[in-house]
Amino acid sequence: MARTLVVSDLHLGTRAGSDVLRREGVLEALLGALEGVERLVLLGDTLELRQGEARAVLGRAQAVLGRLGEQLGERSVVLVPGNHDHALAHSWLERRTAPLGLDQRCTPSEASFLAEAIAELLAPAAVEVAYPGLWLGEGVYAMHAHQLDLHMTVPTIERLAVAVSGRVSLAGDRRWDDVRSVEDYEAVISPVYAWVHAAAQSGRASDTVDGGRTVKAWNALRPSRAGALRSRAFPLAFPWLVRAANAAGLGPLRGELSTAELRRAGLLAASVLVERLGIDARHVIFGHTHRAGMLEDDEPAEWLTPNGTRLHNAGCWVYSSTFATGPQSPYWPGTAVLVEDGEPPRLLRLLADRSAAQLSATS
Repeated sequence: MARTLVVSDLHLGTRAGSDVLRREGVLEALLGALEGVERLVLLGDTLELRQGEARAVLGRAQAVLGRLGEQLGERSVVLVPGNHDHALAHSWLERRTAPLGLDQRCTPSEASFLAEAIAELLAPAAVEVAYPGLWLGEGVYAMHAHQLDLHMTVPTIERLAVAVSGRVSLAGDRRWDDVRSVEDYEAVISPVYAWVHAAAQSGRASDTVDGGRTVKAWNALRPSRAGALRSRAFPLAFPWLVRAANAAGLGPLRGELSTAELRRAGLLAASVLVERLGIDARHVIFGHTHRAGMLEDDEPAEWLTPNGTRLHNAGCWVYSSTFATGPQSPYWPGTAVLVEDGEPPRLLRLLADRSAAQLSATS
């Protein structure tokens, strides 16, 4: 097994600069973690393609990707598309003639012009694209795991969108979440991602498309939140909206919004995803939820699937004052997972010594 560093959810190229690798002195922490590593896995949402035209995003990400390429030299990089950069594999996924398995590989030029552009920026590193994930070694599998949205009980806008898509995409009398293969999941999620990507490329994408609406809704529902009458009315209407969505067959959804519920729902959804795809692994590393783990204060049983697979979340490299309340927060950016031969995956917290002022785009 190649000594591998896994990082997820860099979201390079955000308009507001919340992707912390562009903050002064932050990239050096990641470059230092590459010492002695043979392979870097970019486990999804490497680019933030929902917040503007692709070439503009690439321009904002260019310096970071170039520095990574210089540090890596001719070592290996595996690029895994996520939900925010699903277009990285667009051309290849459109041309495929055989059903997708758990570990499909292609060259960047086969995947898309965007993947090829990333590979050029990462030169001289040897880049390949894997989807929906890859085996890192015996018993260790990694994927972005955006597919878990189909099984989430937290009513985010994206969760509702994939539910509607599933009702249209799956044939016969199947429920919208009756998915049992990578192809089933793609049939449900890819129309949503294609529409969102097209909206972003128009240059006129709304807050709903780039995720801002979900954060605003979360803030409006926080108990201490005060504001305009419209903001105060939303928490009163929210339970009724959840009930209406459940009555419409888009559930099951729960009306609780808390970080504890996000953790619980995300881990249960990841467990369902592992079971539905038949991932026979001792360890599964995923991203997507931005919630790093397992951490010291976490309950180990929550991170174990019914079949005995240990879950690991690589966290994110995005600073959000809504969720990242301090360096001990599971949403604090700057985490990675190190995979070494004969050892269980190990979570690294590379920015635990940084302050909010150092990571915030407004500092």
